[in-house]
Amino acid sequence: MGYTVNPWSILPFGLLLATIALAPLLFPDWWAKHYPKVAYGLGAVTLAYYLLDLHAYSRVVQVGHEYVSFIALIGSLFVVSGGIHIAVKGEATPGTNVLFLFFGGLLANLLGTTGASMLLIRPWIRMNKYRITAHHIVFFIFIVSNVGGCLTPVGDPPLFLGYLKGIPFWWVAEHCWPMWVVGVGFLLALFYIVDGLNYRRAPKAVRTELAAPPDQWRFEGLWNVAFLAVILGAVFINHPPFLREILMVAAAAGSYFTTKKHVHEANHFNFHPIQEVAILFAGIFATMMPALDWLQANAARLASPNPALFYWSSGVLSSILDNAPTYLCFLSAAFGLFTKPDDQYILAISIASVFFGANTYIGNGPNFMVKSIADHQKVHMPGFLGYVFKYSLPYMLPMLLLIWLLFFH
Repeated sequence: MGYTVNPWSILPFGLLLATIALAPLLFPDWWAKHYPKVAYGLGAVTLAYYLLDLHAYSRVVQVGHEYVSFIALIGSLFVVSGGIHIAVKGEATPGTNVLFLFFGGLLANLLGTTGASMLLIRPWIRMNKYRITAHHIVFFIFIVSNVGGCLTPVGDPPLFLGYLKGIPFWWVAEHCWPMWVVGVGFLLALFYIVDGLNYRRAPKAVRTELAAPPDQWRFEGLWNVAFLAVILGAVFINHPPFLREILMVAAAAGSYFTTKKHVHEANHFNFHPIQEVAILFAGIFATMMPALDWLQANAARLASPNPALFYWSSGVLSSILDNAPTYLCFLSAAFGLFTKPDDQYILAISIASVFFGANTYIGNGPNFMVKSIADHQKVHMPGFLGYVFKYSLPYMLPMLLLIWLLFFH
């Protein structure tokens, strides 16, 4: 059911985005202490509008269920992946790093971008420990947490929602693989150049150490793969209500209590990253309701709709809204405009939602979690605006333009 909302009701969402972007830069100490109050306070304003003015109880319940499902998925994957320790030496040369990111991009289609990100981010930081910089984490977010996962419905939440709406499971791989090759290949080439410059700037002693034969990789806690399988299997369960989330939480609890203490210590595991994400996204899920409802009510009014328009519209909004509900809004608009949308329209929405989700920390669920883990492992990360202007615009935008020119122009 759609709701006619006052455009002013979108203001709390804009304020929350602005605060997330600017407060860590301008008032870092204040933000670290008070971000829960900001997220909950602005979320409460929107909830009051929906409950007391619109009487949209079912809409609030629906978003609440979506939020619980979101946190259950990323939280359980966070806990279970924290019980798997991949011991590596900090031997990563640019070539080794490219291979690792390529493997991570492929794995994202099997474990989802969230699962692959949570499993691989810690060993990624360890293998680059001698020269770790922000570009290592940002390109990891670009490739493993977003672009790499466009080949299966399991890969990224928007594609899974499309599968639930009737898009065949293998349609994604059949139609999206050329964009995957171009997108991942373009980003890997850029990363190789940037990482090569960083490698050459490293002191000679560090480069000599990096050139030494690497230690054998060692894995601990591999029984947690069984818990990962439970979580991924639970994704496909829709009935009865909350069974999916219960199975995910149970798998996380089983993993946490069976994982040895030294494995968690080796991974520097704690609950702060998932706590921060849960609080901020509680505010985001609540405040973005008016934005999504306004979008759904007005998307069908697009003048002269074409795949390029759907690509840029759904993409830009997937950068600042969660990409999964944005995908659903534009998919609904496509089916509203056309009895049977051409594959190019669905493809444009699918690719844009997945790829553009990498443009900000809030575009896709794992982005903020990867940042939080990197922050707690003392990697100097850019703020919200620094991420956009230093990395998304110079590196992601050329790739997005290339995808548009080659496939949707």
